[in-house]
Amino acid sequence: MKEADHEWHDDGPERLYVITGGRSGTAAPEALDLVTLVISRAQPAPGMQPERAAIVRLCRAPLSVAELTAYLRLPFSAVAVLVADLMAEGAVETRSSVPPVADLRLLEEVMDGLEQL
Repeated sequence: MKEADHEWHDDGPERLYVITGGRSGTAAPEALDLVTLVISRAQPAPGMQPERAAIVRLCRAPLSVAELTAYLRLPFSAVAVLVADLMAEGAVETRSSVPPVADLRLLEEVMDGLEQL
């Protein structure tokens, strides 16, 4: 295939490599998934990479990682790396969108009580 026949896009593998510094995984202490909420704790720093600055600006109100991938038009793996970097810097924090499950025994007792009604 000739180079003229190929349509080049800005979001090719080279761009993703540059954005993530060549990393595909994170060293985040907590696992990030698509429903993890991201909340800004700082303003974008001068000279900050545009994608990272966009995450900080977008997350003034909590947004899920899935929403960030849609807004930034980046794959989950790239957004996860960027969010993990921002977490390490203290620029954002994450929260699980699903509250922790209560004590299983308590839930079973509630279910038994409801069944007896």
